[in-house]
Amino acid sequence: MEYATEQQLTRRQSTVWRALRAAAPQTIPVLAGYFVLGMGYGIYVQSLGLPVWMPMLMGTVVYGGSLEFVLASLLLSAFSPLSAFLMALMIQARHLFYGLAMLERYKGYGLRSFYMIFAMSDETFSITCSAEPPEGVDRGWFMFFITLLDQCYWVASAGLGAVVGPVLPFSTEGVDFVMTAMFTVIFLNQWEKDRQHYSALIGLAAPLACLVVFGSSSFLLPSMGCILILLLALRKPIEKAEGTEAEKSGEEVGA
Repeated sequence: MEYATEQQLTRRQSTVWRALRAAAPQTIPVLAGYFVLGMGYGIYVQSLGLPVWMPMLMGTVVYGGSLEFVLASLLLSAFSPLSAFLMALMIQARHLFYGLAMLERYKGYGLRSFYMIFAMSDETFSITCSAEPPEGVDRGWFMFFITLLDQCYWVASAGLGAVVGPVLPFSTEGVDFVMTAMFTVIFLNQWEKDRQHYSALIGLAAPLACLVVFGSSSFLLPSMGCILILLLALRKPIEKAEGTEAEKSGEEVGA
């Protein structure tokens, strides 16, 4: 019995290790982006006079990216829980749509699912919705480690920024552009992988139309709603087109 238990433990450790090794390369673009932006965030929080451990605490408990920048200033303003709640809802409302898209992918992984739901950032969503684990790698552990590594990058970078900020001060103006560049690379990578690009075109067209109609200050929620409605309405044609492309690809390989 002990021998069987040891075998099961060894097999489980091997499964976890393979998943970690497969997930790590997928998160390298996130590491590059989080290192620069996280450092800037840590320096910013420290410059406000908040404790050096505050960026790491917020990165662990909140993990909200742009929301954390806002919370840093809210901590120094007058106590207004309703205002803080509405601000957080407005900034992070896009995650409601992310959650709907990931219901099936995060289903059935036990406690790992709860953590992956909590720690699903923009960058993690972009990777986990498109990346596929190599053959023989457990999907649940693969997505779990992508999520965990991304959060570790953010927390560590924010903490490092808070520590070195007083010693190596520099302007963080424009540093957030690295996230735009990272999303562009992820988008192009996914574009190359997809056989048809209807979903990507919807994701580009809807925000542009909403930007013209609603303006730059309030186009985010309408564009998310439009994307959701269009994807639901066109789900069957998109799936049919993807299946047709897959059949054509199979025929070409067979030929």
